[in-house]
Amino acid sequence: MKIYTVKEGKKLRFGYTTGSCAAAASKAATYMLFTGETVDKIEIDTPKGWHLTLDILDITRSDNWVKCGVRKDGGDDPDVTHGLIIYSKAEINDDETIKIFAGEGIGTVTKPGLLVKPGNPAINPVPMSMIFKEVRDVLPEGKGVNITLSIPTGEEVAKKTFNPRLGIIGGLSILGTSGIVEPMSEEALKTSLEMELSILSAEGEKKVVFAPGNYGKDYMLKQAIDQHLVISYGNYLGFMLEKAVQYEFKDVVIAGHIGKLIKVAAGIFNTYSHLADARAEIMAAYAAHFGAGKPVVDEILDSNTTEEALDIVEKSGINMKEFCSFIADKVYLRCKQHVYDKLNIEVHLISLKRGLLSKVGDIIEW
Repeated sequence: MKIYTVKEGKKLRFGYTTGSCAAAASKAATYMLFTGETVDKIEIDTPKGWHLTLDILDITRSDNWVKCGVRKDGGDDPDVTHGLIIYSKAEINDDETIKIFAGEGIGTVTKPGLLVKPGNPAINPVPMSMIFKEVRDVLPEGKGVNITLSIPTGEEVAKKTFNPRLGIIGGLSILGTSGIVEPMSEEALKTSLEMELSILSAEGEKKVVFAPGNYGKDYMLKQAIDQHLVISYGNYLGFMLEKAVQYEFKDVVIAGHIGKLIKVAAGIFNTYSHLADARAEIMAAYAAHFGAGKPVVDEILDSNTTEEALDIVEKSGINMKEFCSFIADKVYLRCKQHVYDKLNIEVHLISLKRGLLSKVGDIIEW
């Protein structure tokens, strides 16, 4: 695709989803099966309203079936499926219906809580609707076709995705809600995070751990917390707290490095640095609250990391235990306010050099 957007000063190219690839390959295979013609391009519509013309690759055929593929183009979005070929095999059936099956490299859903029920192929509802619509457009009246999707190497590539964690085994998912991949899509990340919560909720879990990154996650795993209960939320703590309420969780442990959680202490719930990077300013304000003079405050404001700022605070003579507890308390109170006190919350504030700085909040038993 040659459609672009600009984010953070960078020109980024849109792509198209595995769902669009599956729909296009299925339409092309069906058309070639019933007309006997060969096509090298096919047009499809997308839920976003954009029309796509996609290249048809690797065509093979027999008397009663045609198989072809479409190469996934993720645009400038980091995507492990970029460049893979999604294949569709169209085969005549006698039922006058369209039936869709999953072949090699397409995963199977094994856990409740996703949009697809356990035991079914990991083909989400929107891509499924797209496939039916595009195949129906070229299927002759009174004829039926079986569509079998496949992604060679899909099972291996799926190990690099959320699929194993979501209980999708044996391969990749056919995804997409708009048919289009928006580069660096925040919504795509949030959807993946929400799916993790949805699965835990469907399993009856009421406790969950939120960690912004590996430091918090590794720390909680050392506390013997089951790995599947620990969700790395990246920058979207506010979103995840709201979803925890929606999915009726009761207890949330927030465990993370002070560099991320110091922002939450000031009410910043999307901690992406390009949106809000006030770490030094918050640390300086809290140091001043504890009596630090202007030279100490200026030094903290000039610091590059929160670890460095902690060193400055400690050298100034401020009680580190009280200082860190103050920060953790602020995080706890902000989070409780964010969910209107609908969750029990426990905060574990961590430093790389010092380990656990403070543990505050509602006591959550495991």
